[in-house]
Amino acid sequence: MFKIIKWLVLAIVILGLAATAVIYGVLAISLPALDGKGRSHNISQAVKISRDQLGQAVISADNRIDAAYGLGFAHGQDRFFQMDLLRRNAAGELSELFGKAAIGLDKKMRFHQLRKRSAAIVEQLSQADQALLKSYTAGVNEGLAQVGFTSFEYLLTGAQQKPWRSEDSLLVIYSMYLDLQTATFERDQALIQIADIYGAEMVSFLTQPSQYQAALDGSTLPPYTLGIPEFPKQTLQAILNIDANQERGSNNWAVTGQLTTTGAGMLSDDMHLSMAVPVIWYRAQLNYLTSGKPSQVTGVSLPGAPAIVVGTNNKIAWGFTNGYLDTADWIALTENDKTWQEVEHITLPDGSFEQYQLTQSEFGPVREINGQPYALSWVGHQPYAVDMDLLKLEHATTVDDALSLAADVGIPVQNLMVVDSQGNAAWKNMGAIPGRIQPSELAVPASDYSTNWQQNEQQRPALKNPIDGRLWTGNSRVVSAEDDLRFGNGGYALGARSSQIRDRLYEKKQFNEADFNQLQHDNQARFLQPWHSLLLKQLHKNSTANQQYITELENWQACACATSVGYTLVRRYRDEVINSVFSAMQATLHTHDGSLKYVKRDLEPAIWQLIEQQPSSWLNPQFTDWDAQLSDSFSQVISKLTAEFGSNLHAWQWGKVNELVIEHPFAQQIPQLSKFLNMPTAAGFGDSYMPAVQGRSFGASQRFIAQPGYLENAIMAIPGGQSGHPLSPFYRAGFDDYIAAKATPLLPQTLIHEITIVPLAPL
Repeated sequence: MFKIIKWLVLAIVILGLAATAVIYGVLAISLPALDGKGRSHNISQAVKISRDQLGQAVISADNRIDAAYGLGFAHGQDRFFQMDLLRRNAAGELSELFGKAAIGLDKKMRFHQLRKRSAAIVEQLSQADQALLKSYTAGVNEGLAQVGFTSFEYLLTGAQQKPWRSEDSLLVIYSMYLDLQTATFERDQALIQIADIYGAEMVSFLTQPSQYQAALDGSTLPPYTLGIPEFPKQTLQAILNIDANQERGSNNWAVTGQLTTTGAGMLSDDMHLSMAVPVIWYRAQLNYLTSGKPSQVTGVSLPGAPAIVVGTNNKIAWGFTNGYLDTADWIALTENDKTWQEVEHITLPDGSFEQYQLTQSEFGPVREINGQPYALSWVGHQPYAVDMDLLKLEHATTVDDALSLAADVGIPVQNLMVVDSQGNAAWKNMGAIPGRIQPSELAVPASDYSTNWQQNEQQRPALKNPIDGRLWTGNSRVVSAEDDLRFGNGGYALGARSSQIRDRLYEKKQFNEADFNQLQHDNQARFLQPWHSLLLKQLHKNSTANQQYITELENWQACACATSVGYTLVRRYRDEVINSVFSAMQATLHTHDGSLKYVKRDLEPAIWQLIEQQPSSWLNPQFTDWDAQLSDSFSQVISKLTAEFGSNLHAWQWGKVNELVIEHPFAQQIPQLSKFLNMPTAAGFGDSYMPAVQGRSFGASQRFIAQPGYLENAIMAIPGGQSGHPLSPFYRAGFDDYIAAKATPLLPQTLIHEITIVPLAPL
């Protein structure tokens, strides 16, 4: 019997090893070749795709169209599945990969009909832009074909790889629209619901301007003076958790040459997005000839698109933060407004499809809000939303050149921050802005709809070379109070982060790259200081019972530091107070398929007025007074932390509670592969409302610092590797340096791989 068991165990081990060998073998043969020679009908001159030790793609070509082919080839080799997800997400075609589980998400995306819009816009592009997209597309498909074996993601899903098309590159840009501007029209929907249920005065109270204002001209919005509205009588109910929408945005700032030793302007840019494996950005350098002269542009690209999104040509350097101007209105329809039905077919893996019926109007697609029809008029639905003009930044030699392009670039509206080698620095809104001049956070009657929606706004604010030499943005209001009336609030960040960046810039009179890198990692908890004081005051009312928590608060380090338990307590306490006070409103909105999620970032001024004035109508009926309600909020903090992390306070350190976890999309579905596919976990080192923005799977998706003309010290740190293939040496390359806050070089280092592709005669 013992021998039989022994042989069975041995057989199981052998089978396990054999299965592992098969899996490894399948993965190994799907690795792209990084060296060699090839031929293509789709280029006019030889193209080289080289890579350094980080896997950064260095493309060398004789012209920009061939350079687009080379970039597409590298993207197709390293990131095709990521690109496929981006185009499918924007088009509402994920169900073809993942089955019925994705139908709800696909319906949400089909509401915008972005596949149809992308195909139409491609036909409207200039012949030069169409040729560039065609060349990029050919590069993607030939880079993918070079791999020769289906990647593991398609083997697991059983789906077929579909060739890339020119319109797919526009869908990738649309994917950024959805990421960066969905909160704008979802916030407006929530405010419409609140106005309908509680009145317009409640909307004004909840969205009042905060004390954290950091507009570049120093202007402030008029303070809210109407007082606290009476809240309808509440019924006893459970306290609900109010989720916060992630602030997809960014930080950037710049100084003019008067504040650098080189005399060149210096730029910092870090874009805040959800982080997964592979990370969204792809390092690249393009080298090509323009009118016989060499052009070189280095930065990060978005796989699926042929442009360097953020980077430098050594004459200028540019970066972006999300603009959060108001680019959407809900149009209130009446029975006199014409609507019609359109049917979208959502394909499933077996080839069958599910129908999605969409109501349309002349103003946009229609959704019911509180039982009434509203049409969404959104800049993303306009023909000027997407184009290829971002590529023109590659040829700008001065700040003025870059500013002149701002109104024509078809991307989600951004705060362009740009510097040049001559010492200039400037800010301007770049991207699509609707021409209608009266934005509204509440519903707009159909009779007031402006046909200027069809026009891209050409006149937009800008600032070049301020007297003090400093510029900053961080997703809060940048424009003047006067311009705010014209461009509106599309869900601005509170302003605490921008204020802290501004204040830091005034602490020094001269800067270098190391100074900017330090500021990018600033995690001082200025915003939470009042909450820290409030909680300490609350705990001291029963200091004997709360002594261990008081000790942690007194030693909280005033930062989102990895070892701070006190920071965790304060951060969680703020959330629980907001949950407690606004639960009744959240519950009511929930019955109307609504939520405070997209309004939560606005609530800071209102919650402090309520805490300080303690109106009885806002008191949760399960408490006898406000003191009991505030005390219970801390009890909720302790209960939840204990349930999540145990009773040992050491486990409540912020670095553990806010641990950075960057996962592959398949890791949750197949946990056995998580260690193999995910990035290593890292202690939390930042939070919201401070320059070092970091959540559990969210934060600075890149950190870029550059002085044009002096790129030897330029930095580009990214929390992940170039390749999406887990056996690639570039799968995790650069991650450790990102976590350690090292100054990872922007410029390619020693090139260790090279593919040369030569032209064949056209077919």
